[in-house]
Amino acid sequence: MEKHELICIVCPMGCRLEAIKEKEEYKIEGNKCPRGKEYGIKELTNPTRVVTSTVRIKGGMLNRLPVKTNGDIPKEKIFECMKLLDLIEVEAPIKAGDIIVKDLFGTGVDIIAARSM
Repeated sequence: MEKHELICIVCPMGCRLEAIKEKEEYKIEGNKCPRGKEYGIKELTNPTRVVTSTVRIKGGMLNRLPVKTNGDIPKEKIFECMKLLDLIEVEAPIKAGDIIVKDLFGTGVDIIAARSM
């Protein structure tokens, strides 16, 4: 039996979860809603995150354009994603929601502009 303690980040409640793995099943306790159970299982089996960062932009009113993933990517791909973003330079004009990188690492998730510039 394995025990893990987590804090749910799905909503502002921040429930303290206790995940117990027995054989191949997880039992999640401490969640105040069903989303906490889903989060706990996902966090232990396949942790993912939304990435927010910036890329260089030419001809914009600022030097950097805020970008983010439009979905979760595997946690182990975050540093690789940040290295890729460091190499990217886009040219203004850009609209919020424009795709900067399509299908990041074959995940089906895009990197999009978080603001117009």
